[in-house]
Formats: sequence, C-alpha cells, structure tokens
Amino acid sequence: MTPSDSNAFDAHNTHSTRLSARRASPRSQWQLEQDGVHPLLARLYAARGIAGRNELDYGLAALLPPERLTHAADAAVLLADAIEAQAKILIVADYDCDGATACAVGIRALRALAGAHGIHVDYLVPSRFTDGYGLTPPLADLAAARGCELLVTVDNGIASLDGIARARELGMTTLITDHHLPGATLPEADCIVNPNQPGCDFPSKSLAGVGVIFYVMLALRAELRARGHFTDGSEPNLASLLDLVALGTVADVVPLDHNNRLLVHQGLKRIRAGRLTPGLRALLRAAGRDPARATAFDLGFVAGPHLNAAGRLADMSTGIETLLTNDEAYALNLAQQLDAYNRERKTIEAGMQEQAMHALAGMADSAYSDGGTEASDEAAIALFDPAWHQGVIGILAARIKEQRHRPVFVFARGEGHRPDRSENSDDSVPTADAPATAGNELKGSGRSIPGLHLRDALDLIDKRAPGLLKRFGGHAMAAGASIMEADFPRFRACLVDVARELLDPAALTRTLETDGALETGYLSLETAKMLDEEVWGQSFPPPLFADEFVVEHQRLLKDRHLKLRLRKGAALFDAICFNFSDAVHGTIRAVYRLSINEFNGVQNLQLVIEYLENTGKA
Repeated sequence: MTPSDSNAFDAHNTHSTRLSARRASPRSQWQLEQDGVHPLLARLYAARGIAGRNELDYGLAALLPPERLTHAADAAVLLADAIEAQAKILIVADYDCDGATACAVGIRALRALAGAHGIHVDYLVPSRFTDGYGLTPPLADLAAARGCELLVTVDNGIASLDGIARARELGMTTLITDHHLPGATLPEADCIVNPNQPGCDFPSKSLAGVGVIFYVMLALRAELRARGHFTDGSEPNLASLLDLVALGTVADVVPLDHNNRLLVHQGLKRIRAGRLTPGLRALLRAAGRDPARATAFDLGFVAGPHLNAAGRLADMSTGIETLLTNDEAYALNLAQQLDAYNRERKTIEAGMQEQAMHALAGMADSAYSDGGTEASDEAAIALFDPAWHQGVIGILAARIKEQRHRPVFVFARGEGHRPDRSENSDDSVPTADAPATAGNELKGSGRSIPGLHLRDALDLIDKRAPGLLKRFGGHAMAAGASIMEADFPRFRACLVDVARELLDPAALTRTLETDGALETGYLSLETAKMLDEEVWGQSFPPPLFADEFVVEHQRLLKDRHLKLRLRKGAALFDAICFNFSDAVHGTIRAVYRLSINEFNGVQNLQLVIEYLENTGKA
C-alpha cells in the first residue's frame, strides 16, 4: 500500500487532536481470557464491546439465517420461477466495488444454482458519467431492448422510483436488492429485499449490497432444494463466493457487526487457503500482495481501489468481467488494466488534492462565510471546480474530511463531462465561487464525521430548500447529491448552516481513539502477525497504540515520508510516518499500528505512526 491509498490519520494535520484511550471492561477481558483468548486480544476485544467468546464465533453455523431477511423468500420464488421458465434475467449493478462484487456473486450463484437447467443471465452497469447512479428510465429501456424479463438490481434500486416504474411499464418483473437507506416513498417493485426498508427486522442492518444478494442466493438455493432441483447431488456450495462477499463488504466500509465480521472472516479464510476466484487472485498479485497472507486491509485498500478505479475513470464492466472469468490468464490481463486505471486515478487525485488545499488556504472572505471565518473553521466544507474529475470527487472528499475533520462535499460537472489530464493542470485552481453555468448539473460526493448523519442532513436541506437538490441518497458517513451549478453557493451555505445546527461543537475537534500503551514484550513481529489474522474495519477499528519513544535516528524517504529509529527502554524499533516531513527530536508521543515490513524476503516489525507530537522532553 501507498499512503495515498489509505484513510489513515494524517500525522501532519491542520487541526487539534484529542487523544482518548478506549476503555476495556475488566470483567469482559477476564471472561475472554478464561475462554482461552490471547490476553492482548482479550483486551482489544473487550475495548470494542465484546463480552464473550460466542461473539467471536465466526463459523458458518452462526450466520444469521436468510429466512430472517424480509422478502428474501419471495425473491427466491421469483428467481426460481424465472429459472424454470428459462426467462432472461438481467442484473443492474452499481459502478463501485460493492456493486461489482454483488453483480459477480449474483451471476456466479445463478449459473451454479441453475445447473443443467441452464440460465439466461446478463448484467448491465451504468456509466458514472453518462447514466448516473441507479436504475433510470433510459436504462430500463436498454434492459427491455436486451429482452430482459426479470430485472434484478444489486447495490441500488431503493431510490429508483422512475426506473422501476418504467421497467414495469415495459413488462419486466422487478426485484430490488439494496442496502441503502430508503426515502419516504418506495419504488413499486414486485419485490424489495433491503434490511433497511420499513418493517424489516433483520438484526444486521449493516449488510453491504453484496451481502444482500448473497442472502438472496442462499434463499434461492433453499427454494430450489424444496422444488427438488438437486436430487442428483448437484447442489452447489455457495460458500465458494465468500471471497467476493468479503471484498465487497470491506471495500464498502459498512460497519463490521458480528454477522459482517463472520462473512469477512470466512472469505479471508478461503482466500488464504487459495480458494478464491481467479480475478481476485489476479488483483492481489497485480498489486504485489500474496493471497496466502491476505488481510482485511488488503481487501479494503488494495483490491477494492483497483476495482473502483474502473468505475471512476472508465467502465466498471472491466471490473465485473475480472470477477466473472475463470481464465487465470485473462483475469491477470484484466487486473493489469485495472492497475493502470488505479495509477491514473492516483495521479488525478494528487492534482485535485493540491488544488483543493490551495483553494481552502485562500478562502477567508465573506463569500464563504458571513463572518469572514476561514473555510476550515466552518462547520462544513463544500468545494467545486469545473475541471475536477467526477470519478475522483469521493476520494477527494474523504481526504479533505480526514485532514480538516469537517463534513465535506465535493462537486464536479456531470452530464458526461469527463475532463482530460490537461484540464487538471496547476492552472486550474478552484475558487470560493467558481464561475457558474446555469445549464450544468453538478454531481457531488460527501463524507461526514461522527455526529452528523449525512443523508439526514441532505434530507433536512431538501425540506428547507425545495428544488435545490435534484437527487440525493446515501448513508450516515457517505452520501451523494446532484445540484445545478448556479445553485452551488446556496448549497454550500445550507450545508454549513445545517452542520452548525446539528453538530455539537466538541465534535469539530478530532478525537483519536487508541488502545493505550503496548507492553514492550508485545512489540514484536509475532504480535503483528497475530493482529493481521483478525478481522478489523469500520466500527471495529484496528488496534492503535500510544506510547512515548526516544528518537534515535531519522531520515526522509522520497522527501515526504519520515523514517525513524525509536527507542523504548532498551528496545529499538523501526518506524515510519507517511506524508510527514518535519524533523522531530528528543521524546515523542506516537500513536501507531504494528505492521510487517518485508524486504528481500525478510520480514521485520515496523511501527506505522498515525499521529505524533513532541512531549517537550529532551
């Protein structure tokens, strides 16, 4: 991984940071230790709310049953009927990693379940630039032109009122599988499977889109079993798809509750054992990763970004084909294409980030805030530049959010506007009020901080300023919206007002939670390997430790990364602080994670510093 791939905390941030140590229940920690959990893991798990060994049961028998997911059985009937009737099924996917993996899981499962019956199944994925998000009426027309009889959405559809209406008008049966929060009105589909729809009491509301379609396929298998489809012993093992389920779940940054951790654990178990799809193997190898040592981090920050790059810069069909093929050579060829897209994405992103930082540094006039406050001191940030690449604005919003600790919305021109590299030159510097062209629609991507539910904030803006938002949707921490270019200043003002109203002032100071000090005896390569074996992610954060060290030696790598030799007591440790070039001296307080640094086949412990400060001690 390169530092730009991660959402790791920037040690050289512009805002104050409050360190807070997670509290572990002594009773829970003791109980976990009594149950045979390693003492360090017991402390870490207890600090994340785990009270007993049963919450660490990641066997497939502990998976929530599909019959608990509302309408999953009804979806299974629709699909089983379609298989028996040899109907043409078309999956409409989203253009991100979750959508791509959900599409691949759906197609692979349907082909395996249909078996000798055969099946007509294809997919359609919209273009981010020309089609926009979700099932639209024009996409429904295209589906009809392909002869679709049963239309299935994955990772989208819950907001596609007009698209579903058009599909049904054209005579298609419609099945929505989605996990996004619904609006006030649901589409009039034949069946909706979404753990977040009204009336669904499925305990895991955090299923990713790929998790939802996986559950539907489990229900379909049960339905086909009841109909006697597998009397010849041909019943497929759908657990073979869990590598893709794990990839989509981690990459979509959904909260890792117990059920999601189970799915990810089982997927990683299969990946490490070599039981993974050729496409995922190729993605990992193209990025220099060994599948046998794959971690959740590799899924979220290596394989996931490579797949997403296709949807951001070109066509997600390349990513989906990578996950569908069983040809190892073809998979590697496609993975190399995705790697090239990802490299291009990084170049574009770097230019946009530099421009955004320049813009923020110069925004202190009344055009942004009525008090003349610096933009970064406002409760929220909104940015737009006419030359920015629509496919990269979500990443840029995440970067600014991490650096400024504010909810952020970043906009680019839509309607098929795809700037080439020359349009992202240093000559294109965003201003507080970019020139507005009334006829241009802007596509926006937002990221939030704890304390502000971003979709709820957009809903409030929509109620207070009717017509301002052309479309919006999403989750608590990530959302999207479309506005007209001329309305950007008004949207920015509304966002700031709503954020100021909803956010507690204390929430505007970054709180970095740590797991406290790590005993010197655990500062080892063996501990790093043990932690890598576990499942960490959103709402179940990977361990961060906080200690004081004496700086023995330091040097810059590539003029941007600080390489350190640190001492704690008599022990010496290698450390690195990415994107931090300031010299440090004496004693520092560092927040860090354990990592494995491999060079020429030799593995060593390395501390990756996420935050540091001088203690004032010589």
